Amino acid sequence: MAVIQSVTGKLKPEKLGKTLMHEHVLVGYSGWDADWVRPGRSKREMRKIAADKIAEMKDQGIKTMIDPCPSDLGRDIEFIAEVASKAKFNIVAATGLYHEHEGGSPHWKSRTAFGGPQESFMAEMMIAELTDGVGKSGIKAGIIKVATSAGVITDYEKTVLKAAAKASIETGAPITTHTDRGTMGPEQLKFLTDQGVPPHRIIIGHSCGTSDHEYHMKLVHGGSYLGFDRFGLDIIHPDKERVSSLLKLIKKGAGDRIVVSHDTVWCWRGQPIDQKVLDEIEKVWTPSHFTKRIVPQLLAGGATQKDIDQLLIENPRRFFAGDKLPAIAG
Repeated sequence: MAVIQSVTGKLKPEKLGKTLMHEHVLVGYSGWDADWVRPGRSKREMRKIAADKIAEMKDQGIKTMIDPCPSDLGRDIEFIAEVASKAKFNIVAATGLYHEHEGGSPHWKSRTAFGGPQESFMAEMMIAELTDGVGKSGIKAGIIKVATSAGVITDYEKTVLKAAAKASIETGAPITTHTDRGTMGPEQLKFLTDQGVPPHRIIIGHSCGTSDHEYHMKLVHGGSYLGFDRFGLDIIHPDKERVSSLLKLIKKGAGDRIVVSHDTVWCWRGQPIDQKVLDEIEKVWTPSHFTKRIVPQLLAGGATQKDIDQLLIENPRRFFAGDKLPAIAG
């Protein structure tokens, strides 16, 4: 029987309940710690914000979230575990590495320049975080996160994907991805499956970054899950388009391979976004946005409550259980 590793212990897939598959407690872009003039919020402030966000989700019946912050994007797994434990809420954290332009690539490139197989170093780190825990914390990741750039998978990112595939195959951990601007999803899927990762163990994240139905159907027929996981981020792609694309997929019978979320970031290390801009975005970009505002639109567009439950409950359960997806006609 499959077991999920949350930051507070092991969890059976059937105990996930309603699940948001892509939210972030804390994120920090590389270099945040050098901007000491704008240090960001205190731990006390961040604890309060995280507690409020979890309470907001609980009010909507959400029981679990995945925080796919990779290892090099300001992740603080001990802080995540602290807020999850206090709130009695399930959070699954990630290992992995972000794309070349915004992650910790200089460190890994330096290691290669001075000798040693970069891919092996990366895989070793991911496997350790999945099996032994992060650092000396003993808190284990339960999923692998990888990312690619807009319109291209760079050589560095290919190395990350190879390492992630090794870690996934060795540990059985599933993979979730970041895509930019609705590109490279099918390419990510092919690359990872060519390395031996079963497609149903992969979520192609941010698939809702495009309204291209053909793009979505390539992923459907490729056998992966699609992350419609940026609801509320109209500045990247409008929710109206996301809803329309999701309804098309549900009507095509592909609703059994879509997971949903918002990609919210509750706390930032430093201040990478002007607070006034962030305040405006967060009027909508909250972890209750899907259940409060998007679900009524989906129901009005012809989706059923069974479809909604599939998105929020059944699909996350099946993904983590490792059950194969049925073939889809057409």
